[in-house]
Amino acid sequence: MDVQAVGQRAKISARALGKASTAEKNAALEAIASMLETHTPAIMDANQRDLDAARERGISEALLDRIRLHGRLNRIIDDVRTVITLPDPVGSTFDVRTLPNGLHIHRRTTPIGVIGVIYENRPNVTVDVAAITLKSGNAAVLRGGSETLHSNLALVHAIRAGIEQHGVLPPDIVQIISDTDRQHVLSMLKLHDYIDMIIPRGGAALHQFCRENSTIPVITGGVGICHIYVDESADFDMAIPVIHNAKTSRPSVCNSLDTLLVHESVAAEFLPRVVTALAADGVTFKADARAKMLLDAAALDGDTHRVDAAGDEDFDTEWMALVLGLKVVKSLDEAIDHIQAHSLGHSDSILTRNMQHAARFIQEVDSSAVFVNASTRFNDGGALGLGAEVAVSTQKLHARGPMALEALTTYKWIVTGEGHVRT
Repeated sequence: MDVQAVGQRAKISARALGKASTAEKNAALEAIASMLETHTPAIMDANQRDLDAARERGISEALLDRIRLHGRLNRIIDDVRTVITLPDPVGSTFDVRTLPNGLHIHRRTTPIGVIGVIYENRPNVTVDVAAITLKSGNAAVLRGGSETLHSNLALVHAIRAGIEQHGVLPPDIVQIISDTDRQHVLSMLKLHDYIDMIIPRGGAALHQFCRENSTIPVITGGVGICHIYVDESADFDMAIPVIHNAKTSRPSVCNSLDTLLVHESVAAEFLPRVVTALAADGVTFKADARAKMLLDAAALDGDTHRVDAAGDEDFDTEWMALVLGLKVVKSLDEAIDHIQAHSLGHSDSILTRNMQHAARFIQEVDSSAVFVNASTRFNDGGALGLGAEVAVSTQKLHARGPMALEALTTYKWIVTGEGHVRT
């Protein structure tokens, strides 16, 4: 496959897309949504082929959940239509002022250009990226994993068919590298003449590979070791449902809960309650020495409440499954220290009725999203009212948290004079 030709076509199509009006982009998105509906049977057949092949290879249930489109495709299509309703991020002006010399200046948002997204196991990313890049005026070059190849090809076929049906924009604003040979990823990472930003969505190994080999700026995210700290003042009746949601609602995603920290003054009472509540939905536990001692003393049914001693690496593990780390801490300070040592900067939460503790947690925990009395599962573009997202960035430059429309723009300075010259 000629990856350079893909990049060249993307660059050309991005220029055409940059001229499109908001109405034209929205009409193209509606055509894409309609075509995804039309092609739903073919998309689901392709997704089933991916699931069957993954099961034959012994893929874990957590990864099968990421691959699966059944019951989700309608919501993914709804997300495309949500993007239509959002303000166009391109062409906004800000920082308007007039200098003492009479020059009028302002900044105007513009598309970045061509966005390359390399991702694993998540066919919904194909649609999310296509919708957001189109609305923000960017072309997209996609490279999904081999586990979802048939799903991704079917989705891109429908997306491009929608663009062609719309008839105004070039279909090459969305392209996919269909050959899953890893060499093509390396080639893609060298296309700095054509691709303006690389966003990897996958495990730590993929992120490291992109950082080490790319000649294009890379924004990483989508990997999280997420924490909830139960403060001594926490409302237990509120805390249990929040923790249950953070762990069980979608355990395979990056904003799901990995480690629960509990203040020692409430641990003896709270830990058995949370273990009983979550074990009913199949959660197993990795407990530090103090948490294990308290739970052993509570004499929970070992057949239905599996609590194992935590190993050396367990608090540095993104579980992506129905497994939860448990740790007892002496104070808010110890909780924050633990998070700073083990978090990957994705999503961390405090459950408390002490607003001074909440303020300290917000100030000192340096993650892309910090929550007070809320589930970590809200670190998501749709859940935060941004529509779909390209990724959740855990970096600090340019974009952080859910990368939605605004995060895929840059700006230019506009300077207007009346024959001004610099002396």
